[in-house]
Amino acid sequence: MTHDHDLVLRPTAAQTEAALNPPPGRNGGDLVVETLAGLGATTVFGLPGQHALGMFDALRRSDLRYVGLRVENNAGFAADAYGRITGEAAPLLLSTGPGALTSLAALQEAASASAPVLAISSQIPTAGLGGGRHGYLHELPDQSASFRGVVKSVHTVRTQSQIPSAIAAAWKSALSAPHGPVWVEIPQDVLLAETPLPVVTGVDATPEDLPPRPELTAVAADLLSRAARPAIIAGGGVVRADASGKLRQLAEKLNAPVVTTFGGKGAFPWTHPLSLRSWLEDRHTTDFLEDADVLLVVGSGLGELSSNYHTFKPRGRVVQIEADLGKLESNHPALGIHADARLALQALLETVRPREDATAPERVRAVLDRVGERIASQQLTLEQDLLVSVRRALPSRSPSFWDMTILSYWAWSAFDAKGPNTMHSAQGAGGLGYAFPAALGAAAADPTQPVLAVSGDGGALYSIAELATAKQYDLNVTWLIVDDGGYGILREYMTDAFGEATGTELARPDFVALAESFGVPGVRTSPETLERDLAKALATPGPSMVVLPAVLRMFAPTHLEGDAGGVS
Repeated sequence: MTHDHDLVLRPTAAQTEAALNPPPGRNGGDLVVETLAGLGATTVFGLPGQHALGMFDALRRSDLRYVGLRVENNAGFAADAYGRITGEAAPLLLSTGPGALTSLAALQEAASASAPVLAISSQIPTAGLGGGRHGYLHELPDQSASFRGVVKSVHTVRTQSQIPSAIAAAWKSALSAPHGPVWVEIPQDVLLAETPLPVVTGVDATPEDLPPRPELTAVAADLLSRAARPAIIAGGGVVRADASGKLRQLAEKLNAPVVTTFGGKGAFPWTHPLSLRSWLEDRHTTDFLEDADVLLVVGSGLGELSSNYHTFKPRGRVVQIEADLGKLESNHPALGIHADARLALQALLETVRPREDATAPERVRAVLDRVGERIASQQLTLEQDLLVSVRRALPSRSPSFWDMTILSYWAWSAFDAKGPNTMHSAQGAGGLGYAFPAALGAAAADPTQPVLAVSGDGGALYSIAELATAKQYDLNVTWLIVDDGGYGILREYMTDAFGEATGTELARPDFVALAESFGVPGVRTSPETLERDLAKALATPGPSMVVLPAVLRMFAPTHLEGDAGGVS
């Protein structure tokens, strides 16, 4: 009797011959790129360094496309966006010590946003591993320790035979729900040494499914079916699981209003009668969600931004579906279901009973009207008009990437993403400099659509060097820079808190002239001409820059103590 686990794939005669007589001139770096190709990778990002040269030399003997950026952190942001757009693990090749450490902020963003990034770094020679002070260039006592608190998993290689399995294990980790960045490090001598090992051909790293427990979804379905005022919060987990269609079916079956988190933009149609949109930083929305007798939270940990700065206090029963076990019930008691959003929503669709409620769209419209009245009372037409101009100029299927700048904070709440997986920002970790290099990664992933990056002048200076990357690879990215002469949101925060701002004002270049010095066309626009100039730039293939001199304001917060509905 033959069991499945007894079956072994037999190599063909050609495979046997190739294995017995591998091509000469290969090194440990070839094992890296061969493994990546065997796993299905087609594009890698990174920056060469002395200890990593074995990997980069091997790239020229492979079919992998290399996109090299000018700063390791920016290469990490590009890989992050490539992973978000494609759903694939994006390889990020780095060197040791300073090169590796410079990627940390990008990897923190990838971890916060559950973006699958496969970072592969060199290490000092094997003889130096273990914490001794040998004085190697770039030496750290324990390089992997710097990453262990950021990435999903760490994999250290010590011999060439370990390379394929270590990278395969990391790949599987990155793509198993919840997605996230992983770290592999390989010593310099292991990468450089000639290898007698055969070409890597058979690599399997299929990610594991994360189905819900049926007894939990049965209870959840019963609660939702019997609810008088159900509501749904849809987070980024819905987008990553490609579950937007199932979310819409469930919402319509239950007649349950839906609000999307900032990470879940586009998970539910903006103009749907049940759409509360993304006004999470508004007391009217918070009140509505608190009043729900059953609240379904899908793919969100209800963190600071998704809970109106932790002022949200649900009074009804909470059902939370979350792939990240650490986020399950981390902020609110709930019926916690540890599962991939798509599989859990499918289970609920099969078990909930249809629920009639003709008043749901009316209650949604009443909330949106109150939100609109609150914003209208603050005389913020410039900011709203700018978002309208951006939306009109940007093709509906084009992705956009937003830095930590005032126009982005508006967009979190007020911008119609037009669909799932089209609007991304650095709101996971909240670091500056994300938008432009991330947009470059998205353009590398899909060159058929123009990509928009939105930055302030302060954030733009973090990644200005990548204009060279955009030009070198002719990436189809339009960079909108809102130039207000400083860190605008920090200026506003400090002025509100202390009466004046410190350290927020910036000398900055002539951005248009700077772009043109890289061979990238640029234009200075105005609020009145933004739509026309931005649409023209997006319609012209290749990189471009649009600079908008403007000082913007944020709408009044509603989470501060003593705020009565936030109306100013």
